[in-house]
Amino acid sequence: MAAVDVEDESILVSIFKDSFSENWRENPDFAAYLSELSSYGVEKLNREPERLSEERAHILQQTRELAFSNYKTFIRTAHCTKQIYRDFGRVESSLAKLLDKLPSFGEKCRGFVKEAEDIGASRRMNSLTLNRHTEILEILEIPQLMDTCVRNGYYEEALELAAYVKRLEKKHSSLPVIQGIVHEVRQSAQLMLNQLLQQLRSNSQLPVCLRVIGYLRRMDVFTEAELRVKFLQARGSWLRSVLAAVPDEDPYFHITKTIEACRVHLFDIITQYRAIFSDEDPLLPPGGQTVNESAIFHGWVVQQVAQFLETLDRDLKRGVGSRLDSLLGQCMYFGLSFSRVGADFRGQLAPMFQRVAMDTFHKAVKEAVDKFQEDMNLYTLISLPSMLGNTIPPVAPSTQPGTLQPPMALLDFPPLACFLNNVLAAFNDLRLCCPIGLAQEVTRCLEDALLKVTKLILVFHRAEESAFSSRERELFVQFCCAFAEDMVPFLNRCLQVLFPPAQLAQILGVPPAQVYKYGNIGCISVSTVLEPLKFVLPKREPMSPVVDLTVDLTSLTPAEAELLPPSKSLSSEKAEAARESVPTLHAQQPQVAPSTVEPSLNQTEPIANEAQKSIPEELPRTNTNADKTLSG
Repeated sequence: MAAVDVEDESILVSIFKDSFSENWRENPDFAAYLSELSSYGVEKLNREPERLSEERAHILQQTRELAFSNYKTFIRTAHCTKQIYRDFGRVESSLAKLLDKLPSFGEKCRGFVKEAEDIGASRRMNSLTLNRHTEILEILEIPQLMDTCVRNGYYEEALELAAYVKRLEKKHSSLPVIQGIVHEVRQSAQLMLNQLLQQLRSNSQLPVCLRVIGYLRRMDVFTEAELRVKFLQARGSWLRSVLAAVPDEDPYFHITKTIEACRVHLFDIITQYRAIFSDEDPLLPPGGQTVNESAIFHGWVVQQVAQFLETLDRDLKRGVGSRLDSLLGQCMYFGLSFSRVGADFRGQLAPMFQRVAMDTFHKAVKEAVDKFQEDMNLYTLISLPSMLGNTIPPVAPSTQPGTLQPPMALLDFPPLACFLNNVLAAFNDLRLCCPIGLAQEVTRCLEDALLKVTKLILVFHRAEESAFSSRERELFVQFCCAFAEDMVPFLNRCLQVLFPPAQLAQILGVPPAQVYKYGNIGCISVSTVLEPLKFVLPKREPMSPVVDLTVDLTSLTPAEAELLPPSKSLSSEKAEAARESVPTLHAQQPQVAPSTVEPSLNQTEPIANEAQKSIPEELPRTNTNADKTLSG
């Protein structure tokens, strides 16, 4: 295509001046027309405008004719053009929306493809599951089967299922189904563990305990030391339930049944433990430190013994009456049976029974003193006692060897007689369970009681002295003499029956004549008791003792002999009875050998050599009318 050169362009600019359009330069028709026009001559150039005008008019005419003849076509064309324009606009907007939605559509298509792949994989898995339906069903039924085995007591099969599930967990620990099965099986295993421990908390014999411990070991939930502790805890729980079922309304019945249950069942538990567990080889935990397995067993046994001793102490404080000796015998037999397993606790029983015996004696003596005070408040010195003494027939010497005869002269003075009877009753109760270690405390208690009696006599004297007649003053002196010369020495002999000086000397490791150097042990200080009454008592000439203490220490002491008047010296029968007097004790009473010998007598040594001899029961009773007269 020819282009307009520079000369032609300058000509065109000069011809058309400002009407020359820029787009004509690129128009090939215009360039061809200019080339043709440049080849015309002058005449043809002059006629060219007319020809162009005619051609223009002709073209316009044809255009008009065409437009007139085809105006409907033009209208339809315009409408079509307009419609097309609108359609193109809608297409353009829809295309824009389509372009906007194409990314999300592509994402959804990709999701669909992925979901289709998952569905395909799931279908393949379902097909595989259907093919393995039997094996899968067996695995899924393991928790139910495990629970059934545990509840029906098929522990062997349950342990096999638990072991199989452990292997499954190691291989397929990431699968949720396997995790669920493992969780349910562990719950059933926990139920099985509780059931096995519950069997140990029941009355299980040795074969059952062996089987249960075997199952627990196979479960591998406890170390060997923990298994021993669990066994002892479970058996201890069962023992406590047995002891809790014992009725505790009666303390004696409760403690005797407790002793029997503890002796039988504790020994069975210890036998079971030693049959199941071996203490010969030390336990080696994962840490490498040796566990002292014998300390586990020893600690448990010590705990059970401590609990029994607490129960015994509680029931003793509640009171067991006069059956303390029988209870001590049962406890000693219990402790002796446990010596075979290295748990002899008899040494801990002595202080408990010693305290109870002392408390009972102290209470009885206190009641005797209180009763004496009441009697003294109502007592009146009258001449009736002398007549009453003449009416009482003389008491023949006791034909029973080894008995003490209470002084009959005390019957003339009812307060003293009643006090002596109460003290003798306390002695007879103490005689049933009389540990030698109580010698000092019993002596001190009785001496304190006699000092209180002495003070009560002085109070009576101060209150009635101003109104005493000569006869009443004489009777009061006789009252004091009976107290000082009959009752106090007799109580001393009773103490020596309970606590023979020869036995005290043997325990202290000193000669019998030197027992008095350790204080008033088994012997009342007569001078201390009678010191406040010296101004009332008549002066007596000193006398030598009737019986030598170095030969027979169960007779009177020198301090007592000094207080005896010549007219009231011991007869041969009384001296013989005093020499042979010792307390009565049950033959079944166990003996606790002292570990060391101390002057404090903090030991328990029963008197069992002469168990047939006894303390007198009490003074004989007078007739009813005489009692009423004396009490008035």
